Amino acid sequence: MLLCVGLGNPGQQYLMTRHNIGFMAIDSIAHSHDFPVFKKKFQGEYSERKVGETSVGLLKPQTFMNLSGTSVQSAMAFYKLNPEQIIVIHDDLDLVPGQVKVKLGGGAGGHNGLKSIDQSIGNTYWRVRLGIGHPGVRHLVTPHVLSAFDSSDHDWLTTLLQLLAEQFVHLTSEKPDVWVKRLIL
Repeated sequence: MLLCVGLGNPGQQYLMTRHNIGFMAIDSIAHSHDFPVFKKKFQGEYSERKVGETSVGLLKPQTFMNLSGTSVQSAMAFYKLNPEQIIVIHDDLDLVPGQVKVKLGGGAGGHNGLKSIDQSIGNTYWRVRLGIGHPGVRHLVTPHVLSAFDSSDHDWLTTLLQLLAEQFVHLTSEKPDVWVKRLIL
């Protein structure tokens, strides 16, 4: 089994913000692969089905970004998963908009959602980093990540989410670092 977690914040006011690109990716994957309706489970919204030969759980923690680890740890314990069976999709300020990078383990890079997960389950899970760009100065980071995508972001964002969904089936049969090579825009 794989647990694929998208990071974001619950609530209408955060729906289309840069910080919620992880939720957007999970929704795109769920829609494209006919996952059942999300249900409240593991302090989040959860859906599960087989993709290829692998059972895949999709999780959107509803604990707010800074407490995401609580939800992830709950699902991990329930399914008795190893951290290497968990893939976290999240926004990354240090990547240009639309750029994707994948790595196993590593530091949180200042991302509070990753810090929470690291504290709850360790740091040896897969990370799918989706670039949202940096506003240029540190004091603008919070307003940047909590603001909605601009209309100028529509094309790359739509393309990225479609590619993530289309290529998701390969994630169940390949390591995430191989899978991401299919996502070059």
